[in-house]
Formats: sequence, structure tokens, C-alpha cells
Amino acid sequence: MTVEPHGGDGLDELTARLPNLKGKLTTDFSLAEITWFRVGGPADYFFRPLDENDLVYFLKSIPDDLPLTVLGLGSNTLVRDGGVGGVVIRLGRGFGQINVEDGYRLRVGAAVPDVKAARAAADAGIGGLTFYRGIPGGIGGALRMNGGAHGTETRDVLVSVRAVDRRGDVHELTVEDMGYTYRHCSVPDDWIFTEALYQGAQADVADIKSQMEEVADYRETHQPVKARTGGSTFKNPPGESAWKLIDDAGCRGFSIGGAMVSEKHCNFLINTGDATAEDIERLGEVVRARVLEKSGVKLEWEIKRIGRPLAGRPVGEALALIDDEAGA
Repeated sequence: MTVEPHGGDGLDELTARLPNLKGKLTTDFSLAEITWFRVGGPADYFFRPLDENDLVYFLKSIPDDLPLTVLGLGSNTLVRDGGVGGVVIRLGRGFGQINVEDGYRLRVGAAVPDVKAARAAADAGIGGLTFYRGIPGGIGGALRMNGGAHGTETRDVLVSVRAVDRRGDVHELTVEDMGYTYRHCSVPDDWIFTEALYQGAQADVADIKSQMEEVADYRETHQPVKARTGGSTFKNPPGESAWKLIDDAGCRGFSIGGAMVSEKHCNFLINTGDATAEDIERLGEVVRARVLEKSGVKLEWEIKRIGRPLAGRPVGEALALIDDEAGA
């Protein structure tokens, strides 16, 4: 086990339970460094398991009441300014395998970026996973959120998933077990996905790569891919487009502090450089309030907000009630 030299009684007590741990455990880890928004406070504890066996050992050894949060590539997550209590787990290289299997199947570790999985499928002549080229995140997040783009969702190509529960027990889940709906699955939040098996179809490599280029070009043209953003902020309501509702409510380019609604795509919030997590969450809540007032539609967050605010500060819808100046 590798422990960063910060420590304290809490860390000493935790590591005493884990004499055979192989991964890296640290305290007060800056989560802003690994999330796409580049905001938020630290994790009380931060753990990178070496592999699935190491993860199982960790979960079986820690106290039952120690809070757990799983963080992927940080593309769809807003960490609040007060940080995250308990342990934040992030999967690393030991969960980065990609294996091509018979029957045009692809087995992928949960830490693999979506775009890398799409490229591996293309190289193997496996069609059907091109849409992952357009999702800015990792496989673990796509499994959790039923990630999709360009008319295809994860559930359309998924065969099975491997997961470890809070007690450290390993499960094999079918796509039916995932309980998928739009941007949601019914698997308990504290289960950690470690691997996925996908079913594709035979396709021409050149055709797949051409489709991937089209997806990439679309993202470059229509989304602020070079900005500090978390991806699509709100779910599309049934029969509606979130971006259009936001635009119709007059929120394109609207800003609060260092956070701004993207001029290029209204369903993206941007850290323009000095935003706090509260700026971003508040901006989102004000946008939701304005859309509700304009259209009667209550937008639901797609971005996952985790952690605690700074002491005494509100979160969620209460942020839209703060009465001070906001830029336009």
C-alpha cells in the first residue's frame, strides 16, 4: 500500500485495517485537479485500487458506515466547494483493459475513456459503438448513466456488466439487470462497475472511422469541447430539447461569477476561469428557474453534483433565491 505523507489519526486508523492493500490511499486530495470543471473541494480520503481484487479487499475491510463516492473521469460531475466526505474511489490502469472477443464483442474496463473504446471497436471492425466517440467520459460513467449520443444508448449495445457491491461481493449483471431508462440505471449507487461486455456487428473499418470523424466534427462544431465544462448539464425533457428551452428563456451567454451558459450550446455550463462550484450550481439553478417560468418545464440535472458546500452556504434550488447581482 502507498499512503501519501499527510495522514493523521483517521488515516492511521483506516490503514491499520488494510495491511495488504496494494493501491494508493491518500487524504485531502484535490478533486478540482481531476474534474473537467476544475472546481470543488478535496476528498477526505482518495483511493485508487490496483485492480478488482484490491478493490474487493478494500471494500471488505473498511467500516460499514464509511461513505463511498465513485468518481470516473470527472466529465459529468460537479464537486461542491466544501469537498466530499468519506472515501472517493477512482479506478485506474488496472481497469483499463480492452479485449476483442469472438462474435464481434468487445470487453472493456470501466476506466477506459468512451472515445478509446470506440476507436478499439473501429480498429477491430466492430460496428455499433461509434456513438461513444461523442461522449466525453469513461465507460463506468456511461454504464451508470446509460450514456448515449446520436440516437444510440449504452443499453442498445450492452451485453453484461461486472460490478462490486458495498460489501465487496462481485456480481455479473445482464443488461436487463441494469434497469435502464433515459440517463439512469437502477443499480445501487454504491455498486462499482469494473467491466462491460458489448455486442457489436461486423462492419467495414473505413466506414466506421468515417462515421467517427463525423461524430467528432459534430462535437467540434456544436459543443464547447475546449472549455472547462462538464458536458450536457440537463436531461432532455420528453419531446423537448433542453438547449432550446434554455435559449428560449433568454439564458444563452448568461453568467454568474465565473460561470457562464455556453454561447455555442446552451445546455453546457462553462467555468470561464475563476468560477467556484457554487457559481456553476447557482447558474444552473437560475437557468432551471427561468426555463420553468418561461415554458412550465422543470429541467432535471444530468450532471452529477456531489459533496458539501462551504459552511453555511445553500445548495440546489435554494441557490436560485440568492438576491445579488448576476451578469448577463
